[in-house]
Amino acid sequence: MKAVLVTAFGGPQNMEVTEIDTPAIKPHQVLVRVVATSVNFADIKARYGKKGGGKLPFLPGLEAAGVVERVGDQVQGLRVGQRVIAFPSDGSYAEYIAVDEQLTFPIPDEIDFELAAACGIVSFTSYKLLADVARLEQGETVLIHAAAGGIGTTAIQLAKLLGAGTVIGTVGSENKIAIAKEAGADRVICHAKEDFAEKVMELTEGEGANVILDSISGQVSEKSIECLAPYGRLVHFGNASGEVGTFKTIDLHASCRSVLGFSFGTTRSKRPHLLQAIAERVLPYLADGRLRIMIGKRYGLEEAALAHEWVESRQSTGKVILQVQS
Repeated sequence: MKAVLVTAFGGPQNMEVTEIDTPAIKPHQVLVRVVATSVNFADIKARYGKKGGGKLPFLPGLEAAGVVERVGDQVQGLRVGQRVIAFPSDGSYAEYIAVDEQLTFPIPDEIDFELAAACGIVSFTSYKLLADVARLEQGETVLIHAAAGGIGTTAIQLAKLLGAGTVIGTVGSENKIAIAKEAGADRVICHAKEDFAEKVMELTEGEGANVILDSISGQVSEKSIECLAPYGRLVHFGNASGEVGTFKTIDLHASCRSVLGFSFGTTRSKRPHLLQAIAERVLPYLADGRLRIMIGKRYGLEEAALAHEWVESRQSTGKVILQVQS
């Protein structure tokens, strides 16, 4: 089968389209024929050897959409021919992938393969961050960093669906403001032009944001504490900046504020059973159109290196899709 392998840690020039064996499945796995997959920033980090310390060569990719071709002897809830979203542990940039049953979710007919390939990580993560980790309450103010990205545009919509009163987004360049507003943000701050913490305090009349979603880390995390409301929850779920942020205990206890962490990858590997409940809540939003996944660009599997260049340029908005098979 055709697949994309990372042959050396470093730039996208180290990605090679090649032929490899179709994977064998274990008793609790299914074989999925991949129609489309997506590029996530975690794929970029993995390519540089900064995520998980993987061995070379390796198959990148975290999610895919396709059709179940074969089922293992112990699989009970899936059947051949089903259309599914899948989260493989061994990469997704390939024509076929082996996936654990617990990490494979049937999709309704209303969700096409492109949407399915784009929606998995961003919708599951956004829902988990807001509903379970941050415990969003009706009418609260939510601040979402990187608001024009895949998770950003999805979290804006889900925050509204889950009852947020006001959603504020931050972006790194002015040309991304319109993307975040299109997703439904009430206000968007370009942190390259304004002090976002000061602006959030102004917009909230000195109260601050009740929930802050932070995938950037470093100074952005540290400044977020400056605009986190009493009893507020700062949820840290990524470090796109590559920097480390530092918090002081004095910033938390008297104000009853919390700093919380979440990783989709850790949940996938250590508590995969939690994803089923998320799928049951999120997939209906996607099926009836209440939740839209913004797709920025589409590439063929052979163009995976170009797709990585685009995501790595920080110019991308929404999700970037790799079309694998029809």
